[in-house]
Amino acid sequence: MDVLRIALEVALVLTSIFLILTILMHKGKGGGLSDMFGGGLSSSVGSSGVAERNLNRITVGVAVVWGITIMLIGLIQKFEI
Repeated sequence: MDVLRIALEVALVLTSIFLILTILMHKGKGGGLSDMFGGGLSSSVGSSGVAERNLNRITVGVAVVWGITIMLIGLIQKFEI
């Protein structure tokens, strides 16, 4: 169980970092924190619709893996003797 727990914790750290990076790569919609850090300056440039959709799919996929990893770690802790 220790090997599985360590593997899940490593997966949690990696997916957390990747989730943060994919969220920060999204194009700002305006009026939020993205404008404060220069997102409003490049709003006319933006990315194509296909690239944004693919980034959305990747972000959702990583978020699902992140959530499953958290649930598995919780189950391991609950049923550990």
